[in-house]
Amino acid sequence: MTNKKDLLLVLTIESVVIGVVLGFIIRPFNPSNDLIQLIGFPGEIFMQIVEMMILPLIISSVISALAQIAFRDATKIGLITVFYYMTTTFLSTVIGILIVSSIHPGDPTLIHSFGEGTLDDTELSPLDTFLDQIRNMFPENIIQATFQQVQTEYVEVKTRIHKVSGGNETDLHNITEPIVMKPTLKYTNEMNVLGLIVFCSGFGVILSILGEQARLMINFFVVLDAIIMRWISALMCYPIGILSLVCKNIVDIDNLTETAQALAMYVVTVICGLMIHSLLTLPLLYFLVTRESPFAFMTGMLQAIATAFGTASSGATLPVTFRSMEDNLKIDRRITRFVLPLGATITMDGTALYEAVAVIFIAQLHAIKLSVFDLLTISITTTVASIGSGSVPAGLDTIKIVLTTVGLPSRDIGLLMTVDWLLDRIRTSVNVLGDGFGAGIIHHMVKDNLQQSDEDVLCKQIQANPSILDDIPSQIITIPNNNLPLVNEPKQEVKGEKLENKINIKEEGTNTHQPLGYRISRSASDCIVKNNTDHLKEYSKNEQEKLALLLGNKEFTI
Repeated sequence: MTNKKDLLLVLTIESVVIGVVLGFIIRPFNPSNDLIQLIGFPGEIFMQIVEMMILPLIISSVISALAQIAFRDATKIGLITVFYYMTTTFLSTVIGILIVSSIHPGDPTLIHSFGEGTLDDTELSPLDTFLDQIRNMFPENIIQATFQQVQTEYVEVKTRIHKVSGGNETDLHNITEPIVMKPTLKYTNEMNVLGLIVFCSGFGVILSILGEQARLMINFFVVLDAIIMRWISALMCYPIGILSLVCKNIVDIDNLTETAQALAMYVVTVICGLMIHSLLTLPLLYFLVTRESPFAFMTGMLQAIATAFGTASSGATLPVTFRSMEDNLKIDRRITRFVLPLGATITMDGTALYEAVAVIFIAQLHAIKLSVFDLLTISITTTVASIGSGSVPAGLDTIKIVLTTVGLPSRDIGLLMTVDWLLDRIRTSVNVLGDGFGAGIIHHMVKDNLQQSDEDVLCKQIQANPSILDDIPSQIITIPNNNLPLVNEPKQEVKGEKLENKINIKEEGTNTHQPLGYRISRSASDCIVKNNTDHLKEYSKNEQEKLALLLGNKEFTI
């Protein structure tokens, strides 16, 4: 019988497919704007509910994750995460440059037959985008960061001249000099996700350092995180929202046939690049680090990938990505709750590849030959621009930044908007896949450190308060059998006798793919705690959650 997880996966994929089919069926009837609005209304409500949950989800997940990780481990995870994301983004840019240079989809006749596109002018440079990203990392008001972020904007400033006559000074407009564009800072009505992650990361690390003093606060965020995830899980059981979003996008496209004919090679080039990155580069990197099957890993992420295609939003897909990584792939939640929100904010592998292809495609449209230095500039600038794309409202504006850097015309960017509805969904799926592989790689690299930290923390808690064992379900805690004798355990010691009477003696578990329990070995002077998985699935989820809260390490799932 198909279990609930498989059913949700099937429903999600079916909703995307049915949405595409219905969209193409309805298009020939030229539906009115009112009908199109009604078709997309369930999807609009779906997205609003999901986006409503993003803020509490990020806050609770990041804080609860880092609060349960030792400071040295949190530092290691952070450094590996940033290095991985920078590396994969740069690799995706290089792949985009190579693929567009090989296929050469840009045909100068397209400009004459299809017309030139337009886009609002912007003076933003890669430096502006990078500095905006740094500014947003450290918001001056954390409440304001929940709904606004900083962005550089260039405004017209008229130069003035000062005329002195008879000791009197007159301030006049200089009508002979050109108007100067001056950079200023403004606030845009978008959540400053990066600033929130930085703040919550610091908050979580301090909670971890405080330890038992902050136990009540840590438990609060753990429970809050569980509540938000349960709420979103219920929402994902109704994939009609994804169906509505996809169907409306298909129906609402203007001149679909003409667009497909004119930009077919451009679309094929982008898709080929994205497929190479997602099916070759990322899996190869995962295999080299973990020596495990990347395609089995990708199978566990299918629902997240399908949801990313349907919603075209890494942030909206975040709850599904959490479930896929933790439930299907058994990635430690402390890794996923920090790595994935950060990846959804700064890591845009698919976007970087798309921008590199788009820039060189426009150069090919105008028969402009790019030098090796130009290509190197494009690769670096695209990497920086894609990382900073969270600070720029319109994704296509980041392409203009790269075009301006290498001196290419930007008036044809509007042409790309006609196919962006499709490419945006595909590159979002690649972004989510890259984040997932990152979490898997980082989990493999730090899992031993996390396990050792768990053992140290639990051992200290039991030494400080042995009565904690009275509140833990006896079936979950086990001690070694006679083949693993306790060291110097006095037979007459009351605590030792109580421990043996209370806790069932079981053999050491060997299946490391099951959720983690604990085996406790006690001696007269020390306490050694090791991971054990034997018989854990026999016991209720409530008991496991109670154990997680008592020990303050990780959530236990069946």
